[in-house]
Amino acid sequence: MGTPAKVVVVPKEPGELKIIALELPDPGPYQVVVKQYASGICHSQLHQMHATRDNPVILGHESTGVVTKIGSEVKHVCPGDTVLVTWVPRNMTEGSRTPEPAVLELPNGETAYSENVFTWSDFTIADEQYVVKVSSEIDKEVTSIIGCAVMTGAGAVENTANVKAGDSVAIYGVGGVGLSAVVAAKTLGANPIIAIDLDEEKLAFARQFGATHTINAGEQNPIRAIKDLTTSQTKKSMTARPVSGADFVFDCIGLKKTMEQIVPSARSGFFGAEPGGTAVLVGVPTTSVELNARDILLSEKKFIGSIGGSCSPERDFPKYIEWFEKGLLDLHQLVTERYQLQDINEATDALQSGKISGRAIMIF
Repeated sequence: MGTPAKVVVVPKEPGELKIIALELPDPGPYQVVVKQYASGICHSQLHQMHATRDNPVILGHESTGVVTKIGSEVKHVCPGDTVLVTWVPRNMTEGSRTPEPAVLELPNGETAYSENVFTWSDFTIADEQYVVKVSSEIDKEVTSIIGCAVMTGAGAVENTANVKAGDSVAIYGVGGVGLSAVVAAKTLGANPIIAIDLDEEKLAFARQFGATHTINAGEQNPIRAIKDLTTSQTKKSMTARPVSGADFVFDCIGLKKTMEQIVPSARSGFFGAEPGGTAVLVGVPTTSVELNARDILLSEKKFIGSIGGSCSPERDFPKYIEWFEKGLLDLHQLVTERYQLQDINEATDALQSGKISGRAIMIF
């Protein structure tokens, strides 16, 4: 017997999101059915909403919930377990089976596709690789954003960049992902931690999470401001200029302009004795980008990508929950808006217009 569910669907044709009542199938051998407590509302979902598509799409990729059914081959969770649902496989060791993305048959006969999982629904069905068991004692609402926002931002700092104590860090874009990057940088002992945004409210928010300096990119040149804050008094670059720029620069937005700002914001190399800084692309890009190859060459800089914070959820989620419980990661403050399922169009409109200062979640 299937599971009745209400699911947010992006129709094939442009228009408002629809909430469709349907019946989820019983789980296949490697699937898990989860009754959801809360789901994050991620900015990257806007890209899917506005993209052309051949089929309806089901969205959402971070949530908390409780397992209600499992497939015959699922061993790591049981009905009644509290879990986080995420879009990154929980433990892809060598020889692991490749997880299957969720697909739903809609009542009108159309097939709706996901990017791995869907969590904008009161119940979801997912491959077991996207379901991570956690303690039943966790806060079942605000921890829902660990599966994308926290993982992506904090993981980029810790896993992808391997930031160490004393490293200088600059972060472009301090929404939910960027603020998580700020928290990780502070926890790892980075200094200075420079937050860049166009919104003064978000910049003030970033200071509360650990940013030591903030730059309003609408009022001053962020590249120059970063260099002014990080200029060495003793080291010279290959071009005989003082070494300046952050050791690590993160773009948590993914716009053409910010992607092209992070490389010149990174530290120049020290006359061949020390390599330059690293620019890390975290936000999802929708355009091409032009980079200054001469700057990358002469300053020995790196431009790298970070998908999902290079995280292994089964390894990293317990750590982020511990940060939360110790007060290092204030998820109560990071979650700034709460919506009900029926308010999903209002929520995505607010996200699109930049009215969400931290992270919005949907409560079921």
